[in-house]
Amino acid sequence: MDSQAISNAVSVLARGRLEDARLDQLMESFRPVDESDAYQLQAALSEQLTAGGYGEPVGRKIGCTTAVMQEYLKIPNPCAGLVYAPTLQQRRGTFVFDSFHHVGVECEIAVRLSEDLPESNAPYERSTIAPAVEAVMAGIEVVDDRWVDYTRMDVATLIADDFFGAGGVLGEPVTSWRDLDLAALSGSMSINGQQVGSGVSSDIMGHPFEALAWLANTAVQHGNSLRAGEIVFLGSIVETKWL
Repeated sequence: MDSQAISNAVSVLARGRLEDARLDQLMESFRPVDESDAYQLQAALSEQLTAGGYGEPVGRKIGCTTAVMQEYLKIPNPCAGLVYAPTLQQRRGTFVFDSFHHVGVECEIAVRLSEDLPESNAPYERSTIAPAVEAVMAGIEVVDDRWVDYTRMDVATLIADDFFGAGGVLGEPVTSWRDLDLAALSGSMSINGQQVGSGVSSDIMGHPFEALAWLANTAVQHGNSLRAGEIVFLGSIVETKWL
């Protein structure tokens, strides 16, 4: 995409978070046509959001890493977005309901990285990514449907806008995660005391670190490699629950 198209797209997308505007399909003249365009726009949008007071990115989220979410959104492959510092809470989260357009929650596993994952070490695999994981956490990703009708949106535009990302809550960090069978963890979500979904960690691409390796390789491909200290939400094991 040329600089003018990027500027036009970013000015529209930023309104979804800086001005609480509902978003619709971008004009064809500045609509991303593929994932390369999408992640280029995502990076430019990040600069605009930070400049506008939304905060600094401190991690990533991956959507559609499980069959339940791929079937729900009709998207057959993972999609990544950024996570911003002011939207991330620890152990117990409290959010203002009216600050969202249409808020939803997802049940996830998250990790914190202890090392950079540079291009020089790519491509990454599950086994080679593991030494960079400092801690594993239960996580709730908070998502926001900022769209007039997201079912009409192309995937590239959804990625450019951080794929519904709106924040999250992290549980207690587990640094002794090597003592766990990370492919056999179970999780469930309850709303107002009623269980609304459950799954297991192997639902995430067979193993949660497969998703992390995918992200590390994708980030390298698009010039925004993962850094030490970043938090990564690896994908929901339950269908999004809109509130």
